[in-house]
Amino acid sequence: MNLLPPSQELTQDEVEQGLSNIIFDGLTTHAFVTLTSGIFLIAFALELGASNIVIGFLAAIPALTELIQIPAVGLIERVRNRRLITVVASFLSRGLWLVIALIPFLFSKQAGIYCLIFLLILYSCISSVKHCSWKSWMRDLIPDEILGMFFSRRMALSFALAIVLSLCASFFLDLWQSDSLREPAYGYSLIFLAGSLIGLAGTYYLIRTPEPQMTRQFSAPLTSRFSIWFADTNFRNLIIFLSLWSFAVNLAAPFVTVYLLKRLSLDLTIVIILSIVSQVCSIVSLPLWGSIADRFSNKSVLHVAGPLFLLCFLALTFTNLPDPHAFTMPLLIIIHIIMGVSMAGVTLAAGNIGLKLAPKGSATSYLAGISIFTALTAGIAPVIGGFFVDHLAECELTWNLIWKSPGIQFTIPTLYLIHWDYFFVFAFLIGLYSLHRLSYVQEQGEVDEPIFIPSLIAYGKDMRNFSTAGGIRNLLRFPVNGIDIQSDNTSRECRLARAVQKFGDEKRNSEEGR
Repeated sequence: MNLLPPSQELTQDEVEQGLSNIIFDGLTTHAFVTLTSGIFLIAFALELGASNIVIGFLAAIPALTELIQIPAVGLIERVRNRRLITVVASFLSRGLWLVIALIPFLFSKQAGIYCLIFLLILYSCISSVKHCSWKSWMRDLIPDEILGMFFSRRMALSFALAIVLSLCASFFLDLWQSDSLREPAYGYSLIFLAGSLIGLAGTYYLIRTPEPQMTRQFSAPLTSRFSIWFADTNFRNLIIFLSLWSFAVNLAAPFVTVYLLKRLSLDLTIVIILSIVSQVCSIVSLPLWGSIADRFSNKSVLHVAGPLFLLCFLALTFTNLPDPHAFTMPLLIIIHIIMGVSMAGVTLAAGNIGLKLAPKGSATSYLAGISIFTALTAGIAPVIGGFFVDHLAECELTWNLIWKSPGIQFTIPTLYLIHWDYFFVFAFLIGLYSLHRLSYVQEQGEVDEPIFIPSLIAYGKDMRNFSTAGGIRNLLRFPVNGIDIQSDNTSRECRLARAVQKFGDEKRNSEEGR
């Protein structure tokens, strides 16, 4: 393809510029996702009259449509231009949100639900093609030595932007809905419109990011390509872990917002503020998790962050015993703080461990294998939740401590499960088993030593870099020129420079060998 062609060999400057463009692409992508999904999408669906079954189905659509990556692998191998595929798919999928924004203006609420489901299916199908090509592209572009550091920076900046956008959007919705003459759904439409335009503008950075030439041409049938990773026992164990984890999380996560809005009767602004608290904690902890992943392993991060994340689901069951109590809001704040810290580690490590174990040259089929199986479990889980959550509303499980003495009798509620609570408990138990399956995965470069507290404190000192404007600028660029690559300086920038130079040398050597 002559349009946006891949490069046979990337220079050191091209890799550096590409990494910076990926950072800016992450900012626009996360801004788009923040304004068109999560709390705003669920609240919009509830405004249109969506039931729990519909909410579960909406949560399942993005996951189930990841199965489109099966034919997408064949498309990528045939076209062999991942940048072109990613740019086209991004432009089409993000442009669909211009149409979704018009739903309240064109349809009744009942018809709007059906239209929303159809457009989300179409959007998710196109996005899955983009995900497949983008991940394969990034696997060949980003050096292994800086995966943890790089994506922690990218995610930290993206979360920071998401906080600002979430606050602005929530204040806008409060202002919009303060006038009873305004249709509430129209406010969400304007937010979706803004998100779509930001996402479309972000394709500019994808266009500017260079793509290394794909190094292997498959001639085997599509089914045979997937059997390559299936024969890899270690990678198969990784897929089992990620699939179980995906099922556990998606069994409960789609209903957390519904739980807060309906069961605890919180205002949308309060829910968004709690989400922002979680995102702030993610930003603060991301550099720490990235450093641990590079120094120890992604498994080490998952072994620490995974249980913390699961405990947050279990703790949600204590926010209603059976009604909101004096400790409900403090408990919710603590839950969101811990969830933010742990979510950052889980998201970073779960994504990087797949990239790290997928061999270069055939990463497309390996990463698509992860997406396929995690998509199946992530899609099945919320559908199951949507169908059974209303039936469980009539079932109660209580456990109280009762004290009786002459003249004194009182009851201390210690456990009260009803409705969504059951899925939080199920998610906790299944998630624990998935972490057990993680022990069967062997990660390349894995350090067989515990993460000691002094190590965490030492890595935490790097957080000072975020307190200055210079620290923020360093997050946006990856300096190579002007640094003594051969010096013994072990600063973050020097390690990054060595990794980029090593990556360029390896690419040149491989080209000379061919």
